[in-house]
Amino acid sequence: MTDTTEKDEVRQISVLEITSQIKEMCIEANHFLSKDMEQAIRKAEEKEESGLAKQILEQLCENMKIAGEEMIPICQDTGMTVIFLEIGQNVHFIDGFLEDAVNEGVRQGYDEGFLRKSVVLHPLERINTNDNTPAIIHYSFVRGNQVRITVAPKGFGSENMSKIFMLKPSDGIEGVKQSVISAVKDAGPNACPPIVVGVGIGGTFERCAFLSKKALLRNLENKTEDPLIKKLETELLDEINQLGIGPGGLGGKTTALAVNIETSPTHIAGLPVAVNICCHVNRHVTRVF
Repeated sequence: MTDTTEKDEVRQISVLEITSQIKEMCIEANHFLSKDMEQAIRKAEEKEESGLAKQILEQLCENMKIAGEEMIPICQDTGMTVIFLEIGQNVHFIDGFLEDAVNEGVRQGYDEGFLRKSVVLHPLERINTNDNTPAIIHYSFVRGNQVRITVAPKGFGSENMSKIFMLKPSDGIEGVKQSVISAVKDAGPNACPPIVVGVGIGGTFERCAFLSKKALLRNLENKTEDPLIKKLETELLDEINQLGIGPGGLGGKTTALAVNIETSPTHIAGLPVAVNICCHVNRHVTRVF
C-alpha cells in the first residue's frame, strides 16, 4: 500500500461554489483589467510618440480608472462569456450538474452586475436569451483535486476579426508571419487597437483556434520558454507595430501590446494557424480553489 498525498485525495466540491465564483468573476472581469494589461497600456502611453495616439492611450487609462472607481464596465460590449475549466481528476462535484452551475453563475453575474446581455439563442433567428447564457465552456482535466477557473468575456468587435489559415508545411515560419500580419492588417481599426494578438500554431483546424484564444490569457509579462517561438513573437510584434494602424486606428506605433503564441503537435501534411485578436481590454480573471 502506498501513502496518499493530500492532492491525491478525492475532494468534494459543491457546484453551488462554482456558481458563486463565476458570478463574481463575470463582474470583476468587466470592471477591472488584469495588472499586466493595465501596465502594458500605461507603458505604451509613456513610449508613444504620436500626439494623437498618446492622447487616445491617456483616455484609455482614464477609462480604466473611472470603470474601477464607479463600477462601470470597461467596455459597453460586455462580451460572450468564455470559460476555461481545469478540473483536477480527483474532484467530485456534488449538489447539481456542473454545466448548469457554470451558466447559472454567468446569468447571476450579468444580471446582478447590470452587464449587457449579448447572446442570441439561435444564430439565424437572433432572439436574445436575456441572460448572456449559454457560455462557451472549455473543459480540461489535470492532476490533483483543485479547480482552476478562467472567465474571459470576449467582445465581438475583435472576435469578428479573427482568422484561420490552413498552411502547407513548406510555407514555414515566413508563411506563419505573413498570415498573422495579414490578419492584423485586415482588422485595421475594427478590432479596437491597441490589441493583443493570440496565435495558435499546429494541431487541427479546431485545435489551433482553441490555442489562439488560450494564448490571449497568458500574462503579458510571462515570456514563452521556447526560444523559436519567443523570437517569432518578438518579430511579429515589431512588424505589427510598424504598420502604423495605432490606437483607435488613428496612427501611431502602438498597434499591438503583445503577440502571444501557443503551439501543438500537428500532422506531417499540415501547418494550421489561427489568429484570435482581442481589443485593448483583453478581459480575463482566474481563480483556483
